[in-house]
Amino acid sequence: MMKLSRLSFLFRLFIVAVSLVAASANNVAQSFYQLSIEGIIGPATDDYIERSIETATLQHAQLIVIQLDTPGGLDSAMRNIIRNITNSSVPVVVYVSPSGARAASAGTYILYASHIAAMAPGTNLGAATPIRIGGISPPDISKKDKAEKPSIEEHKSVLEQKMINDAVAYIRGLAQLRDRNQQWAEKAVREAASLPANDALKQNVIDIVAVDMQDLLKQINGRELSIQGQKRILETANLIQQEINPDWRSQLLSVITNPNVAYILMLVGIYGLIFEFSNPGAIVPGTVGAICLLLAMYSFQLLPINYAGMALILLGVALMVGEAFQPSFGVLGIGGVVAFVMGSIILMDTDVPGFGIDISVIVTFALSSVFLFVFVIGMAINARRRPIVSGLEELLGGEALVVEDFDQKGRVYIHSESWNALCSTPLHKGQHVKVIGIEGLTLQVEPLMPSKQE
Repeated sequence: MMKLSRLSFLFRLFIVAVSLVAASANNVAQSFYQLSIEGIIGPATDDYIERSIETATLQHAQLIVIQLDTPGGLDSAMRNIIRNITNSSVPVVVYVSPSGARAASAGTYILYASHIAAMAPGTNLGAATPIRIGGISPPDISKKDKAEKPSIEEHKSVLEQKMINDAVAYIRGLAQLRDRNQQWAEKAVREAASLPANDALKQNVIDIVAVDMQDLLKQINGRELSIQGQKRILETANLIQQEINPDWRSQLLSVITNPNVAYILMLVGIYGLIFEFSNPGAIVPGTVGAICLLLAMYSFQLLPINYAGMALILLGVALMVGEAFQPSFGVLGIGGVVAFVMGSIILMDTDVPGFGIDISVIVTFALSSVFLFVFVIGMAINARRRPIVSGLEELLGGEALVVEDFDQKGRVYIHSESWNALCSTPLHKGQHVKVIGIEGLTLQVEPLMPSKQE
């Protein structure tokens, strides 16, 4: 009887556990995930969106809503986000919100890529012309008379024309995929056109204008979508909202991929290794420097780096170190500062706002480098090169006088002091010898050449 009671209790417990798991799974299945993109789109944003979509997919979420407010960002990060959206098995709604937000530049492409494009009143999208990476900006012809004003295309380099054409083809492809206004999409790229929310709705650029999240869910309820080639009807009436905020990994990535932070990490890493090599055994500078340099290299492989700029920075540091070791009346130092500053300015190979290095950071580190390498290290090297004037080391190389005849072991007189001495050859009283080593309180000596004794 006792065994049957235990089995009955365990069976009931199992049924309860299964019911709780099923209820939990059903609750997740009846939920939607809200993500947020605020500010410049970069590698950290890409990582956050990719992992959040994976999480929502694994949890069988009914919907993903990305609340968007961005001035744009990096092309590589934008394309990865779009790839994740277009390949998602969960419907993705991009909602430009709250009022006053915008989906400019890269945000316009992401909005076009979404399964449902929505905007709040008082928001806008557009200005999707790709910002150059490297090269030379087209000349400013806005002040010329219209009659004399040549076409914009005539003033664009071949590279810029290729970038524009590639961007046009890309956004038209997204518009075609979602059955949205292709003509305006091209205009947004070629002419940097922008639209407010209501006009975007009228011109079939977006699908919905919604006041808030509840209004958005209400309007998309019952809407039919094509998800990976399959028709799906959205049921959003009773969905439970779950927010996914950037975790520690995304936040760390956001910090270290900030160009200013990556730049500082690189320089701290270089300085740390230089100090470690100049003072072997210090350990701390080398350890900190190696960690910072590895973090900087990881950041740089995610950012649009100009390797010529990187080379100029390294050359500048090398020249300033050279000035410290071999003073050249400032020639190496000045050349090092110039190379360092120029390399820092062109290090980021993009004009995307927010992805440049602040000039104040460059000037601060240029002046700090001059002070550290030319003055501090220079003074340390000069101090090392000065002759030793005290201590046992001062005896090395000194000239001593033999007090008495001896073979191998005896006494010598140096600096008004009598010392025990060792020599491999017999010595005579009054003979001059040179100190070549010290063992405890005993000097190792050797006889001076006859010419030295005269």
